Amino acid sequence: MEVAVFREVLVKKRDEIRELHGLRPLAASMDTNTRQGDVADQATGTNEVHVQLRLRQTDAKILQAIEEALTRIDKGTYGLCRDCGEPISEPRLQAIPWTRVCIHCKEKQKS
Repeated sequence: MEVAVFREVLVKKRDEIRELHGLRPLAASMDTNTRQGDVADQATGTNEVHVQLRLRQTDAKILQAIEEALTRIDKGTYGLCRDCGEPISEPRLQAIPWTRVCIHCKEKQKS
């Protein structure tokens, strides 16, 4: 796959994340959620807010990784492992186009 195709995929994903957060504010604040209903309802509401916050944090990390991948495309270093400098396999880039490391280095990080 050409780098231009990866750029398109990255830009599309970036735009999806931006649109999602631009159109959907958190359903309710912690203060509002904890004042309504019984204890179980309050706990559920609080839990929903925490889940939404975690999703936003995850999306923010992906958004940052996408921006970094687009910068690597501009610099001509996209597709090279940050740790070992070897090319990242195309299947890995297709699965996670914003990845910084090859599968071998990722496995080393986990162990």
